Amino acid sequence: MRAYDIVKKKRDGRELSEEEIRFLIGGLTLGEIPDYQISAWLMAVYFRGMSENETLHLTEAIRDSGEKSPFSHINGIKADKHSTGGVGDKTSLIVAPIVACYGVKVAKMSGRGLGHTGGTIDKLDSIDGFKTDLSPEEAEKVVNETGLCIIGQTARLAPADKLLYALRDVTATVDSLPLIVSSIMGKKLAADDDVIVLDVKTGSGAFMKTYEESVRLAEAMVKIGKRAGKKICALITNMDKPLGRAIGNSIEVTEAIQTLNGNGEKDLTDLSVELAANILLLSGKGDGDIKKCRLLAKNAISSGEALNKLIKTVVAQGGKSDLILHPENFKKARFFKEFHASQDGYVYKVNAEKYGEAAILLGAGRAKKDDKIDYTSGLYLNKIYGEFVKKGETIATMYSNDEKLFSAAEQKLREGTVISKEKPATENVVIAKID
Repeated sequence: MRAYDIVKKKRDGRELSEEEIRFLIGGLTLGEIPDYQISAWLMAVYFRGMSENETLHLTEAIRDSGEKSPFSHINGIKADKHSTGGVGDKTSLIVAPIVACYGVKVAKMSGRGLGHTGGTIDKLDSIDGFKTDLSPEEAEKVVNETGLCIIGQTARLAPADKLLYALRDVTATVDSLPLIVSSIMGKKLAADDDVIVLDVKTGSGAFMKTYEESVRLAEAMVKIGKRAGKKICALITNMDKPLGRAIGNSIEVTEAIQTLNGNGEKDLTDLSVELAANILLLSGKGDGDIKKCRLLAKNAISSGEALNKLIKTVVAQGGKSDLILHPENFKKARFFKEFHASQDGYVYKVNAEKYGEAAILLGAGRAKKDDKIDYTSGLYLNKIYGEFVKKGETIATMYSNDEKLFSAAEQKLREGTVISKEKPATENVVIAKID
C-alpha cells in the first residue's frame, strides 16, 4: 500500500477503505509519510468530501493513534464542551468553572488558534506561569483538587489529530466537514468523557458559513458520539459577528473574567449559561429540567463561586491569581490605534471573519504553523452590532507591538463593517439544539 495511490484515489473521488485510511493516519503518526503527501490528501478530501463510513473510519483512526481514556482516575462525571471555532469565543474559560461548581469534572484538552479563529490554549498561555503542558497524570491531580483543568493536547492522545490540525491551518483545508468531524470527535472519543456538549458555529466567522452546513456538522458529530455511548448534544450558535467585545488572547481572558464577575456582554453571558446548563442537564443535575440548570449556571456566576473555581485552577496550574483578581495588570501592547466610523448610524454588520483576520494581522494569530503569537495584541470593540455610532467615534481599538501592522488590519475592519441608518434586528446567540 502506498500513500501516492491513496491520494490519487481520493483525488479521483473514490471511497477509501478503512485499511487505507488507517494506513495513511498510521504513516502520518509514525513520520513515515511526508507532510506534502498528507497535504495533498487533505486538499483532495476538501474538494471530494468523504462518505459517512470514511468519516467514521477517519475518526476511529485518529482516536486510536494514541492512548485512550487518559483521565481514568478522575472521580465523578467527566464532561467536556467543544467549539468548532469562532472569533472572540472565550466561553471555555467561563463554562468550565461554572459546571465545576456542581461537582461535574472538566478535564479539558484544548487547541491553539486555527485559521481566523482563536484557540483556548493560546489565551491561557497569556497568563504568566500558567502551564498548559501538564501530563494527564498531573491534570488528573488538578481536576480532583479543583474540579477542572485545561491543558493542550498531549502527544499521547490522538497525536494524528495534532499533526493534521497544523497542516489544515496552513493549507486552507480547515472548513471541511469530514475533517472537522473526525478532528473533534477523534479527540473526544479518545478522552473518553461521559458528557459532551458541542458549540457548532454558523455564519461569517464560522468554518460552516450556512445554517444548513452547521446542522449537517452537528448531526454527524452527535451521531458518532451516540454510537460511542456518550451523552451528547450540539447547540447551533451565531457567529455572524464576534462574540463579546474582545478578540485576541490576554484581552479575551480579561473579558472572560469580567463575565465571571457578572459584567459580561449579553451574547457572551447567554451562550456561556446555555452551554453550561446543557452540560449540567446531561450530567444529571437540575432534576432533568433545563430551566433549573440555567438557574444553577447563573447562580454560579452571581455567587462568585465560578470565579473562585477559575482562580484555584489557575494557581494549581502555576499561574498568578493576582491577574485573575486584577486583570488590568495583564501586559499591554506598546501601541494602539482607533478605527473610526465614517458616518452616523447603527453598527449594522460586523463580519466576524474579517475581524478575526484583522486580529491575526495585528499578531494575535498565526499565518504559518510555526509563527509566534503576540499575546498582548488584538481588538477591543468599542461599538458592537446594533449600537449607534456617530461619525468619527471609535468602533474598535487595535493593539499591537508593531505600528506597521495597523494599516492592513484597519483595511480588514473597513471591509467587515457596515454602518446603516436602519437599526438591525436583534439576534439570538443560540439558534437551535441538535440532540
